[in-house]
Amino acid sequence: MIDKQLLRMRFSKQAKTYDEYANVQKKMAKKLFDSLPKMMCEQKMDILEIGCGTGFLTKLLNEAFPKARITAVDLAPGMIEVAQERMNNKECITFLCGDIEEMTIDGSYDFIVSNATFQWLNNLDTVINRLCSLLKPDGRLLFSTFGNKTFQELHTSYEHAKEKLQLPIISSPGQSFYSLEKLYQICKQELASSSTSSFEITGTEQLELEHFQTVREFFTSIKKIGANNSNKERSCQHPSFFRELMNFYEINYRDEMGVRATYHCLFINIKRKKESCLHST
Repeated sequence: MIDKQLLRMRFSKQAKTYDEYANVQKKMAKKLFDSLPKMMCEQKMDILEIGCGTGFLTKLLNEAFPKARITAVDLAPGMIEVAQERMNNKECITFLCGDIEEMTIDGSYDFIVSNATFQWLNNLDTVINRLCSLLKPDGRLLFSTFGNKTFQELHTSYEHAKEKLQLPIISSPGQSFYSLEKLYQICKQELASSSTSSFEITGTEQLELEHFQTVREFFTSIKKIGANNSNKERSCQHPSFFRELMNFYEINYRDEMGVRATYHCLFINIKRKKESCLHST
């Protein structure tokens, strides 16, 4: 279970350093953006962005779709402030600060997009269902998130230290992530119950490797984007545990480029079929 209050505080605190360290997240945003159909670029349209962060993807959307009305939502007020500065308070962009799992969103949208945000949801299936209900016919929900191979080096090192020191730890160093197959099934099962629409769902995945001079530098990079463990169940904080974890990580996951960390990036594209609006007879 994600502690949303802690998450909000951490992301707000690190908002000004986020872009400096969020290299993989920016690559994901560009890939997500590239998958959007651009034939509507000169038309008036409505776009909803979930988890706008510092406005990196928001700016790409505004530049590609200059006539679009964009509603950009984020949990952290600090992120909203940075995004507003980036976009120079443009009238066509409305920023909303709140939790998408709790807030009410009105209107209907041509595109709903979200980059590297859905891993922070406690009820992913419910949110996907609700967002898809906001799509116009032929509209799309496109989102990226992290998969189950993310930080696999850290998880292996964590398990090694736990076993070697025989510590009674039941927590993990972070939340669990879905495989692409499981995420696809969640989307498919949740949308299969719709009585008014049918949807096309596609998904892709890729691995991104980042390298750091030391394990501690890797941990710092996570902290600097506010993405350290926000589970309500805290991981072990024992000094000897961390020494063992970092030593194992350093020995086993260093190559000629430095200490590596794997990001498993998942991309889902859901299209509401235009011809799917059913009529009773």
